[in-house]
Amino acid sequence: MEKKYLLHSYLNGKATKDEIAALKADPEYAAYVRIADTAKTFDTPAFNFEKNKNKIEAGIAGASKVRNLNPVRTFLKVAAAIAVLAVGYWFISTMDTSMSTGIGEKISVSLPDASEVILNANSEITYSKGNWENERNVTLNGEAFFKVNKGSTFQVSTSLGDVRVLGTQFNVYSRDRFFNVSCYEGLVSVAFNDTLIKLPAGTKLKVEEGTLVMYNTTSNTVPNWTKNESSFENATLQTVISELEHQYPITINTQLQGTNKRFTGSFTHSDLELALTSVCDPLQLTYSINEGEVTIYAKGSP
Repeated sequence: MEKKYLLHSYLNGKATKDEIAALKADPEYAAYVRIADTAKTFDTPAFNFEKNKNKIEAGIAGASKVRNLNPVRTFLKVAAAIAVLAVGYWFISTMDTSMSTGIGEKISVSLPDASEVILNANSEITYSKGNWENERNVTLNGEAFFKVNKGSTFQVSTSLGDVRVLGTQFNVYSRDRFFNVSCYEGLVSVAFNDTLIKLPAGTKLKVEEGTLVMYNTTSNTVPNWTKNESSFENATLQTVISELEHQYPITINTQLQGTNKRFTGSFTHSDLELALTSVCDPLQLTYSINEGEVTIYAKGSP
């Protein structure tokens, strides 16, 4: 402790000559003394306070300068941003809206004017929300029941024909080669294969392969399929089989060579075996079911 005290006195300039000599004679403390003596020869760099102050102030002033922007370049950047937003909005607003159903599924769709569409199973409609005020046009693939609010002309477009109305309730079926329209309220205009027919409420028509095959009355106020029952009048067996496959998750095979059987009647959407029986019995047919595959064949066949 004594030598540490002496070193402290030496560094503070208070040690006597004898105390300094004692420190220098001690190997452990002599190095500290030499370091202290060498440090006394160092010069501290001069600090020019005024010069450094002026330099700092000049830097601050330079940083606060406002850059003059090129007005033309700024305008072009703003215009480009507006153009991108406008194109994006136009693209989104003109995109078509599609709604579809799967096997055995039915949905109700509200159109932009609050008109209602009920889609039958395995069906799809497409329309443009952005252009709806200018053109009330729905593209249909499958079957749908329409409740159209009054307004401008409302058109249903299909690959087999078109239906035009102002405000009414009607059903459109368009699958494969068959195009059927039933009017339940008001008046509809049906166009197909260069033919135009005015269809009043309580009437229906059927078109097969572009030819009118039936035009008669209907006592229904809505299509039966909206009540989970598919109905047919003198329909081909293949049409009925296709509709069974739309309403039930099955695949149907037939073992009927060259048959031209036609069916008038209906089948339920809630019981597969009852539906098959309703179709097969009147036609003297029977069926078997094996893991989602249905085979229809004539009664008495092996």
